[in-house]
Amino acid sequence: MHLSLAEAETLIVDALVRNRVSPENARSVAVALVAAQAAGQAGHGLRRVPAYAGQAKVGKTDGFAKPKITRPYPAVLRIDASNGYAYPALDLAVAELPAVAREQGIALAAISRSHHAGMMGLTVERFADQGLVALMVTNAPAAIAPWGGKRPVFGTNPIAFAAPLPNSDPIVIDLALSKVARGKVMAARQKGAPIPADWAYDRDGKPTTDPEEALDGTMIPAGESKGAALAMMVEILSAGLTGANYSFESSSLFDDQGSPPALGHTIIAINPAATSAADTAKRLALLASEITSDPNVRLPGRRGQTSRRLALSEGLIVEDEVVAAIERL
Repeated sequence: MHLSLAEAETLIVDALVRNRVSPENARSVAVALVAAQAAGQAGHGLRRVPAYAGQAKVGKTDGFAKPKITRPYPAVLRIDASNGYAYPALDLAVAELPAVAREQGIALAAISRSHHAGMMGLTVERFADQGLVALMVTNAPAAIAPWGGKRPVFGTNPIAFAAPLPNSDPIVIDLALSKVARGKVMAARQKGAPIPADWAYDRDGKPTTDPEEALDGTMIPAGESKGAALAMMVEILSAGLTGANYSFESSSLFDDQGSPPALGHTIIAINPAATSAADTAKRLALLASEITSDPNVRLPGRRGQTSRRLALSEGLIVEDEVVAAIERL
């Protein structure tokens, strides 16, 4: 089905509002999911709506939650997402953290009791659009085992980073610490399609092509032991430091069973003017120019940015079954 971005957002808002979500929160979620879909990340897009709505309907996620913010230290904001969706809390961080970063040179937002953070590159890019360098980490329900183990302890625990460039789109890096994002496995399950054998292990620690077995087992970490170590680092930064649930304490983001996921996110925003006497914009532009001087290389983030611009004019192509599932809500 072909939908404009506005039509897709309205579809999501209507579905969520009918399932115990406030109009304001529904709009925040819809904007984020549609932007992810437009960027080509369907696993973080409209396919998430049935699970989001189901969790709100039974109260696993509070659809009427309002994030609460405090400033315990000059460069630190604490944001309690109040067991609601992540996006209203992330919107609050984007609104409040830049001023603190410009004032202090560097600022940190610690977000607790949150939910699925979605395509995090879209969040850090919003800081880069304001001239800041941003780093974000989040944990997710347990999906990766410590290296050598079979029991999931860490989430796919993505890392996102963005840096501004003069007269150009920002550099944006967004990657999960599993070999692929778990949302791709979920999408394969919804389609009834197999997955490549190097994406995940089953419960016995053997490679599997069955998405159901993959979701019951563990994801293969990117870089093997190195990826597992980085997943632990993100676990500490996003949950250990924020008071959020660890991945192994969190419930699934894919169903309406259990208590709220209560995940954590940490965002660090840096004011480039505070870190060097050099013209940072020119220095970053020099690096970008050197990278792209090779005709076979493009800067991270460009594919999604191009896709989003195209979607603004041409709209989205969404699988019929995805639209039908949302309409049934």
